[in-house]
Amino acid sequence: MFTIGDFARHGRVSVRMLRHYDATGLLRPAHVDPASGYRHYTAAQLARLNRIIALKDLGFTLRQVRDIVDERVDADELRGMLRLRRAELESAVAAAEARLVQVEARLRAIESEGHMPMNDVVIKKVPTVRVAELTATAGSFAPEAIGPVIGPLYDELFRRLGSAGVAPDGPGIAYYEDAPEGGGRISVHAAVQVTGPLRAGAEDGTDDGVRVVDLPGLDEAATIVHRGSMDTVLSTAQALARWVDAHGYRSAGHPREVNLECPENREDWVTELQVPVTRA
Repeated sequence: MFTIGDFARHGRVSVRMLRHYDATGLLRPAHVDPASGYRHYTAAQLARLNRIIALKDLGFTLRQVRDIVDERVDADELRGMLRLRRAELESAVAAAEARLVQVEARLRAIESEGHMPMNDVVIKKVPTVRVAELTATAGSFAPEAIGPVIGPLYDELFRRLGSAGVAPDGPGIAYYEDAPEGGGRISVHAAVQVTGPLRAGAEDGTDDGVRVVDLPGLDEAATIVHRGSMDTVLSTAQALARWVDAHGYRSAGHPREVNLECPENREDWVTELQVPVTRA
């Protein structure tokens, strides 16, 4: 048998933790000296200790841990729980990182307050272009709602175009509309310029779910170039909004995002924002 100190060292836990597990009935000592009160453990109890620690680190409460180990959970079941918990943690980490990116974007927008872009904004006419597109709905125009929709849409669009043997002949154009169902939902269009239908004889303008449409031009658009990931577009978009307001215009719809350069490193992306405008 091991003293509580020896058992703690072999189990890589604290003596205090073992005392707590004893008090809660989670891991009782194999023997308690009636005279001294000293606790003693056996090597076989390391198996239960390992399960307790693994389950606790997976996020289970001590009551849940006791129920699980009393059911004699085996290594395969623990491995399955570990895989599930790993996926949950990875998702939580990704969500936390995305929130931090958006906080940074908000801070950049705050820092740019009062700095009006003078030479960066161009008012121009945008011609009608033919695009192939996929469309989905986002819950709102917030970055955390748009991002998870637009990225997979483009991945699927390019996959389908590749399968059809179609090479885009112009930049990608993301554009947005209020969704028909309302409630602040947004119709997200992931589009890319093409020269015609995806296949000869496509009478309805669709192929494998991809629509080929003529995206209407804009008579007047305020445009600005954003350099960097679209995760950080907020300060550029709000600088454009301030310019529009300061120069006697008002926006006449959702902005478009024209992907001028999209290298593998997202920080090197170059995107033109186009906001349809009219005179206020």
